[in-house]
Amino acid sequence: MSNNNEIIEQPLDIELSEEVAEGTYSNLAIITHSQAEFIIDFVRILPGIPKGKVKSRIIMTPQHAKRLLFALGDNMSKFENNFGEVDIDNGGNPGFPINFGGMTGQA
Repeated sequence: MSNNNEIIEQPLDIELSEEVAEGTYSNLAIITHSQAEFIIDFVRILPGIPKGKVKSRIIMTPQHAKRLLFALGDNMSKFENNFGEVDIDNGGNPGFPINFGGMTGQA
């Protein structure tokens, strides 16, 4: 006889298309929220291009956003245990380096 409180885990059947599997590079995330949802815009900003471009927008419930927060924290801890601490200090400049620093090339 099965207990009614028993949780039976079933494997997730998830399809990943070849296009999505290639991934999309983003170097900026902008997060906004309402009472009912969190919106994360993944942006790509490139040197020499005056305007960044939203490459993907993910909309989720606050509950899923919190699960994502915990999952990212857990994965960052595992990453840092393997590869060392990730340093996010960018030389005392708290803003995003829009000009990307460094030298500019000439043709």
